[in-house]
Amino acid sequence: MGSRPVHFALNHITTPRLDCRAFIDLAASLGCAGVELRNDLADKRLTKAAFFDGETPAAIGAHARASGMRLLGLSEAYGFNAWSGAMRGKVQVLIDQAVEAGAESISLIPRNDAPHYAQGERDEALRRSLGEILPMLDKADMIALVEPLGFVSSSLRRKADAMAAIEAVGGGGRFLLVHDTFHHHLAGDTDFFPQLTGIVHISGVVDPALEPEQMQDADRILVDDRDRLGNVAQIRALRTAGYAGAFSFEVFSPLVHAIADPRTALAASIALLARETGDIMA
Repeated sequence: MGSRPVHFALNHITTPRLDCRAFIDLAASLGCAGVELRNDLADKRLTKAAFFDGETPAAIGAHARASGMRLLGLSEAYGFNAWSGAMRGKVQVLIDQAVEAGAESISLIPRNDAPHYAQGERDEALRRSLGEILPMLDKADMIALVEPLGFVSSSLRRKADAMAAIEAVGGGGRFLLVHDTFHHHLAGDTDFFPQLTGIVHISGVVDPALEPEQMQDADRILVDDRDRLGNVAQIRALRTAGYAGAFSFEVFSPLVHAIADPRTALAASIALLARETGDIMA
């Protein structure tokens, strides 16, 4: 019997000013297990660079592997549960890029625009989208990560609802969950699905004036000892229940994006979390 190490990772939203290669190198220098790359940084006006910085997905994937980094996933297909021909094309492009890069998964993000659904319409839309995507994943031998969003405006807030839809379409071999500590807190979720979780996203919120329903992405900083989201408790619960995957920093705050030395700031957060959660016995 011995302690199991905590495996950390970086999502590119945490340091969006770095190009892909510099971002991967940063993760490697921190001893991370891998990285997640995003196709929405330019849309969010966080960079002017194209996805993969204009390089081929294969070239960036090769750089990650040469750096000892797993390319854990590509994000994202936003609004996947509002199915259309355009959404099919968006998901297919992301799958193709993931295959070329050697990425392990793609991310599916539900719509977050407070849609009004008739009775049963929300669940039907979710099942339809998952059912359409499933054969696309089968063909490419790819995993898709479904990420519930805890915002009150979200069309999919809780992991149990995502799991019910995945089971309904027979997608257990292709779809896994994202457990996001921020969204778990916002949704007031109590369910943990460690064996069905593909990755965990971590970030902290410290503003004491914010109620959960008021918290937004811009409030998400690196986890420190002031954290209000219960990251340590959530990480401990997942690890105790058998989750052995990566905990990926997904930090949206412009204050963090502006840090001149992100490596030092990330190293401090990693050290704190490793100290508080790294004593789970194998």
